[in-house]
Parts: sequence; C-alpha cells; structure tokens
Amino acid sequence: MALHPADPWGIIGHEAVLELLPRLGASTLLFSGPEGVGRRRVARWYAWGLNRGFPPPALGEHPDLLEIGPKERGLKGQGEIRLEEVEPLFAWFATHPRERVKVAILDSAHLLTEAAANALLKLLEEPPSYGRIVLIAPGRATLLPTLASRVLEVAFPPVPEEKLYPLTQDPELLAYAAGAPGRLLRALADLPAFRARMERAKEVGRRPPLARVALLKELLEEEEGFFALYAAFRHSPGALLALEAAREALERYVSPDLVLARLALDLET
Repeated sequence: MALHPADPWGIIGHEAVLELLPRLGASTLLFSGPEGVGRRRVARWYAWGLNRGFPPPALGEHPDLLEIGPKERGLKGQGEIRLEEVEPLFAWFATHPRERVKVAILDSAHLLTEAAANALLKLLEEPPSYGRIVLIAPGRATLLPTLASRVLEVAFPPVPEEKLYPLTQDPELLAYAAGAPGRLLRALADLPAFRARMERAKEVGRRPPLARVALLKELLEEEEGFFALYAAFRHSPGALLALEAAREALERYVSPDLVLARLALDLET
C-alpha cells in the first residue's frame, strides 16, 4: 500500500485553494481548517511558488522561507508561541530575499501569547514589500481580534473521502481521518499503534461510566484520541454529538474533569 500521494508536494485535494493562491496579493494570509487537512504543505507550496513560479518544483529547503511554531500541539491547547519566538521575524524580514519573496509561516497562530501577538501586529501593520506571512490556525475566531482584522482568510475544508481512496478504503481508517490526509498518513505509517488506539476507544463503550473516565483521560492525553473516539462511535449520532460538545468545552478551557465526567455518562455503545 502506498503511504504517500502522487503529488510531489504530498498535497491531497484543495484544488480550488491551489488555483486561488497565485492570484492573491495580500501580505498576510490565514490558512484555517482542521488539524491534518494539509495547510502546512500548501503553505510551503505557496512559498516556493512565489519564488519559483506556479506550480513550483518540489525541492529541499528554501533560503527565503522561515517556519515558526509551538514546541507542542494538541487539542487541549498545549504549547504556546512566546515573544522570543516571534522576535526573530523582525531581523529576518529586515534583509532582502535572496530570490523574490520572503515568506514566514507561523504555525498554530492561535497559541500566540498576548505579548507575541502584539509584537507580530507591528509587522502585520507595516510588512516589507517583499514579505508575506502565512498564519495557520483553526479559524479566524481563534485569533486575537487585532490580528484577525489584518488577515485574508483562506479556508481549508476537510478533504472529500473519495480523494483518500488511493491511500485506503478501510471504513475505520477513513472515519478516523475525518477528511484530514495528514492524520490518515500517520495512521498508515504505524498501523499497530492505530489499532491499539482504536481498541482503547472501543473499550470506552464497554466499561461502566465511572471506569470510563480514566480511559477517556488516557485517550485524550494525545491529540489523536478524539478522532479514535469519533471512529469508534461513528454509528451513534448521540455519542458523536457528545464528543463534539466535549471537544468544544475543552477548547474553551472548561475544567477537564467536569468535561470527562459528563462525556463518560453520555457515551454508550
């Protein structure tokens, strides 16, 4: 089974986005959408295209591309981007590009601390003529309002399931991917770990409510835990609604203990 798509950049889907990007002249873009959907790959494609023409060749590192992001990334907000991680952008953008355009990709921009966001705002207000900035975040609403008002949003919807068929037609894997090729590729690269994660997710429905809490806490320690639960309970509309409500509550920083206790009561096979 092939674990990589045929596209040299590894991009699956998003044809409309790829057609749109070369026509945009905005200095700051927000690539919004779910985790694993392909925003980072397209951001690198965009950076190369601005310098080498579209569609760009798939090569190695580019001297005019800088990527910044948190040390950790997860559904519950682990990790953050601090001021000291943003400050190098100013010195980097102060020098002219070696080719045509300097592009900075700021991953997980919704995790910027207030100090980091305020510093970045100065750059967004007066970007150099040869500079472009791509912010990656779940959506405009997850950014501080001062940043959100200065970006042009490019939305990345989940990739249609049929576009993932060249990778797999396994219903459980496709449900777990939920339209995110990156998540599917990670699962295919380590199928034993995926199967073990799915078994733990299915065990949630077989345990009594009190015992579910500990297993849910274990599952949701990792980013992929929610998606394993989505796949395990994909035939139960009520369970899916409960999972989505729990995910939204955790993203709003509601007490995890309260969220997991309610979710344990709501999940039934």
